[in-house]
Amino acid sequence: MASLSFTGVTKRFGDTVVLQDIDLAVAAGEFVALLGPSGCGKSTLLRMIAGLETVTGGDIAIDGARINETPPAQRGIAMVFQNYALYPHMTVRGNMEYGLKIAGRPRAEITARVEKAAAMLQLTPFLDRRPAQLSGGQRQRVAIGRAIVREPRVFLFDEPLSNLDASLRAATRVEIVRLKEALPGTTMVYVTHDQVEAMTMADRIVVMDRGRIAQVGTPLDLYHRPADRFVAGFIGTPAMNFLPATVLADQARGAAEIGIRPEDLRACTTENALLSGTCQLCERLGEVTITHLTLPGGVTVVAKLPGDAAPARGEVLNLTADPARLHRFAADGGALRD
Repeated sequence: MASLSFTGVTKRFGDTVVLQDIDLAVAAGEFVALLGPSGCGKSTLLRMIAGLETVTGGDIAIDGARINETPPAQRGIAMVFQNYALYPHMTVRGNMEYGLKIAGRPRAEITARVEKAAAMLQLTPFLDRRPAQLSGGQRQRVAIGRAIVREPRVFLFDEPLSNLDASLRAATRVEIVRLKEALPGTTMVYVTHDQVEAMTMADRIVVMDRGRIAQVGTPLDLYHRPADRFVAGFIGTPAMNFLPATVLADQARGAAEIGIRPEDLRACTTENALLSGTCQLCERLGEVTITHLTLPGGVTVVAKLPGDAAPARGEVLNLTADPARLHRFAADGGALRD
């Protein structure tokens, strides 16, 4: 088991600051997701852990030992890349063995580690195939298996599911969760821009915005108590609605904006309405109906209604929400707490 820490970590490319003042502690055995939009610095931070990018300022440490200048091969880290990075001329077994052979491990040990990892990832029937003979999901499992056999102190995942279709992403998420359970002592850092991946797999999520950490917390912490407007809008599908305080003056209590999650809105009678809007689009998904409405003044609101709801375009809907589920934000975007 290995802990990981960042103290005042900064990264610059020339005059461009990509990461600034990153302070973070990852506990031994913890699964942490770095979540944020493209360009926020999350992959750069991961590559700095791996030693593939230099640290401009601050310190990165594993188990308290500074690793800024430690060569990548000596950090005890294994990385799973977005594009698999498999050797096409080698079999699955060959790909998984290669790093151990280079390290000079005994043949019997190599065989035992590969067979154990293959069984864990349900790859045993494919050990003699080459990557071109595998599906995308199988190739990603091979890339994960190649990392497992090295028995690293820290696993790094760089958007490993982004090249897979929706069904394979869901299946591979399950595989990674199983891997986490099978290797409880291994620290994992997972980079993604997909909040579903982060919310369903991570113990804690680090939300990043323009090179800084916006908030760190458990998935439900971030969902229920976002630190600011950015986190509130980034977590949740569909995204949170943001309304000027003037629209909900009775609920504002000093806020500049009110946030309401689409799933917290429900249809009601006119006399109980918090909002009334005209239906512009209705997306029927079976279990739920996503309804897009325009309020007086042109503000757009999205409501997540039961699947049997079928408002017609142009129909006026009355909506309400539990006041305790509303989020209030100051003019600078910071969340206001009661």
